[in-house]
Formats: sequence, structure tokens, C-alpha cells
Amino acid sequence: MMEYTFTLKYRLPENETDMDSLVERLGEAGCTDALIGTGTPGRLGLEFSREAETAQEAVRSALADVKAAIPDAILVEAGPDLVGLSDIAGYMGVTRQNMRKFTIANRDFPLPVHEGSAALWHLADVLAWLEARKGYELDQGLLETAAATLEVNTVKESRRHSVRGPGSWSS
Repeated sequence: MMEYTFTLKYRLPENETDMDSLVERLGEAGCTDALIGTGTPGRLGLEFSREAETAQEAVRSALADVKAAIPDAILVEAGPDLVGLSDIAGYMGVTRQNMRKFTIANRDFPLPVHEGSAALWHLADVLAWLEARKGYELDQGLLETAAATLEVNTVKESRRHSVRGPGSWSS
């Protein structure tokens, strides 16, 4: 067994206004290993520290527990997943400027999923790239967790787009 740390962020249904009741239901559903944030009206953030055999098992069981407590809540995102340069630098223990130089110097660095004034990468892609380069000591729990949350977010977005129907564009 290993402990995995991750976040789940939700949009709450409009009728979900009693936060004390919501927190109680989450506890009854098994979310006693989560810090619960209810500061933004209509939103819910949970930071889990969950023991499981795998990160995938930890994340999936947390998703099921939240679903049991708040069936109509809509998952906004699971993390850690999308990260900027500062986040990556923090994981690597270097400055943001050093990380920027690193991404520029390594043309095979993973492509960002968003490029603009602030670029975003999938943490799992960056960690896998770093692991393949050798010489970097990476937290295996973080590697697993980033892969599990990337999978959750990918499936969520895939379902969201399939509900809208197939598009007419191609890449």
C-alpha cells in the first residue's frame, strides 16, 4: 500500500447549498481522507491523501465516493495534471528561469497542451520524459498519480465532446 495525494474539483448542483450537510455526506461516503474546500459558491475542491495499491485505484475510489455522496456533482478536473513552468520547476527543485532554459535547450521536451502567455503541459508527459532521460530522481507516487489524473481528465473531456456529437474538422 502507498499513499497518493491528488485533488478533485467539482461544480455542485444548484440545489446543493448546505455545506455542513455536504461535508457530513462526504465523510459518510468515505472521504475522511480529504481536505474539503467549499470557499467558492457552487464549487467543491477535495485534496485527497488516499492509501491504495495503485494511484489509479486511489483516484477511482475517491471518484466513486464523491459520486455516492453528491450524485449530481460534475467533475471539473483531477490533479495534478495541467502544469505551468513554475509548477514543473517546483517538482524538479529548480527556478522557473532554469526550467524555461531547459525546455528551450531540449527540442524533444514534450509539447505543451496550451501555448500562449502561459504554456501548460500534462505533468505525466513531462515526468515520463524526465524519467526516460535518466539522471532524474522522480517520486514514483507522483508519476503514477499524474498518469492516473491525466487519464481521468482525458476520459472526462472525451465524454464531454462525444455528447456534443462528432465534429467535422480533422487534424
